[in-house]
Amino acid sequence: MAEAVISEAHGLFSSDLPPLPENRIVVGFGMVSVDYVAIVDAFPKPDEKVRGRSLQVFGGGNAANALTCASRLGLTPKLITKVGDDSLGQIALAELEADGVDTSLVKISDGGTSTSTYVIVDKQMKTRTCIYTLGVPAMVPDDLPKTKLVSALNEAKLAYFDGRSTKPALVVAQEAARMSIPILVEAERKKAGLASLLDLATYIICSEKFPQAWTSASSIPKALVSILLKYPNVKFVIATLGEKGCVMIDRRTPGEDPHLDAIDVDSLTESLKLRIDENVTTPTLVTSESSVRLRADGIGTLYGKLLLGTAEKIPPSEILDTTGAGDAFIGAVLYALCAGMPPEKMLPFSCQVDTMKKKNSCSRPHVVGQRLDVVVLDKLPPQINPRGSISLLVLSFIISCLCCL
Repeated sequence: MAEAVISEAHGLFSSDLPPLPENRIVVGFGMVSVDYVAIVDAFPKPDEKVRGRSLQVFGGGNAANALTCASRLGLTPKLITKVGDDSLGQIALAELEADGVDTSLVKISDGGTSTSTYVIVDKQMKTRTCIYTLGVPAMVPDDLPKTKLVSALNEAKLAYFDGRSTKPALVVAQEAARMSIPILVEAERKKAGLASLLDLATYIICSEKFPQAWTSASSIPKALVSILLKYPNVKFVIATLGEKGCVMIDRRTPGEDPHLDAIDVDSLTESLKLRIDENVTTPTLVTSESSVRLRADGIGTLYGKLLLGTAEKIPPSEILDTTGAGDAFIGAVLYALCAGMPPEKMLPFSCQVDTMKKKNSCSRPHVVGQRLDVVVLDKLPPQINPRGSISLLVLSFIISCLCCL
């Protein structure tokens, strides 16, 4: 039964992407930090002293990284967060402003300290370990005057929350919901207050471990069904899976036959995996039919479309750092939503942007130049079509990443 509802794999950028709307404003709420990135040959053992290959300082933080990516892709992002009036806060804001992120909504705390993160990149295992110290004092709802908040959300196309500082985040989300602004919530791990944010979400993007931790389901596909049943206003939920790509369920209305037999979501997932062409190195997509009745035993059923996106197969020697890759994926999804991109284009596009991040040793690869250098163009995947204004925006982003290799 599962085999009958599988469609063909879709390649990246099979046709010109849709143009962005005139309104490109995205308001994001969440973390900004300064990252100290140390690259080592191998992660140190307890009480061991190792030599670092390099130490670099970059802007970081989930929301800040995602909005930086969104800005480089052509959106107009605004960030709501809090920093101290210390040197770290100044560095973080200066870098965001240079990348076109509006920081006028950032609360600067007199005498406060800004968030910082120490990142250890293990060249041997291709992993990164983050140790972060939160800034003080923390952001509180009183840091957000309602008049300023309403003005910030006015004309916003989308609101994004990285799941941190949930009390003040909920104030912003409630106002966005009141103004009928779609809300994307990032769910990285279980934390107090996140459930209230998810109640207001239009879209959810999860880390690999979150769905099962949140629902206690026996598999990720079942957990995604559970999340959609629990939050009826959510249109889609995505779980990012690192080098395994991503899985998405897009909520759909019943097809022509509302009494269609339900298909076990785990069985369908395994059937889709069999259709993935392992010889293709660039991001691809396999999907079910447009509307399938998905069943998760012990949980329930819903109508939706199941999509599996593959990640680009990157040679180990080309993976420099995975820090911020998930944030780049979210930034690309923000772009795709604003552009009205269907899921079939959104997932491989976002995976491609994620790939470009992994090939750079920083959370936000610096823009070295915007010119379309012939030498740089030779490095681009052949599937990318440079025709059209939106394709050029995407091209500019990828070139920016490649220029700092």
